[in-house]
Amino acid sequence: MSGERGYGFSLTTFSPSGKLVQIEYALAAVAAGAPSVGIKATNGVVLATEKKQKSILYDEHSIHKIEMITKNIGMVYSGMGPDFRVLTLAARKLAQQYYLAYHEQIPTVQLVQRVAHVMQEYTQQGGVRPFGVSLLLAGWDEDEKRPYLYQCDPSGAYFAWKATAMGRNFVNGKTFLEKRYSETLEMEDAVHTAILTLKESFEGQMTEDNIEIGICNEAGFKRLTPAEVKDYLAAIA
Repeated sequence: MSGERGYGFSLTTFSPSGKLVQIEYALAAVAAGAPSVGIKATNGVVLATEKKQKSILYDEHSIHKIEMITKNIGMVYSGMGPDFRVLTLAARKLAQQYYLAYHEQIPTVQLVQRVAHVMQEYTQQGGVRPFGVSLLLAGWDEDEKRPYLYQCDPSGAYFAWKATAMGRNFVNGKTFLEKRYSETLEMEDAVHTAILTLKESFEGQMTEDNIEIGICNEAGFKRLTPAEVKDYLAAIA
């Protein structure tokens, strides 16, 4: 087999069309993952994601898809969970290093750049593979008093968004957000919009056990409790 239809290209070899094919495969893993949504409101940021229930015996409260990195920054992923846990630990370590050096919380954009650098390093050396995740990072800047929303991809590229969707059926999610998003959106409406965006590609009944929501505002970042998520779901039912 030849070219990009085979699997012969090493991580550090460009294909004839100029692509690093292993990154294309990593992006395919992201696109096959559970959907995640990020929406920036006037007074904060919302992250929401689908959390698949593997079995009624599975303890769904033991592992989370939305994680706090610092008191002002949270992160969610679409793609491979184990890769996300590695990047979560890396992000927390980078944030701690910044705090030890400067005695203040790391700004969101600084953390995004550092995490993106870690992801990019895994595209240029042998013996490793690219991370099979895309990340959404939500942050609140205490100095500027404003929210931030960034996406990091397996290639190490990062983007600032007003609102975006990743994972399964992300095209439909983005189309829905383009119709619904407003610059004047406030946090409560942003949470409702995030849930409705997830609903676009959701299979089955949406409950407080199979979705997670995190919010970030001037009070900091927090993951909503199942009871809080249930209230939001009841409000849009």
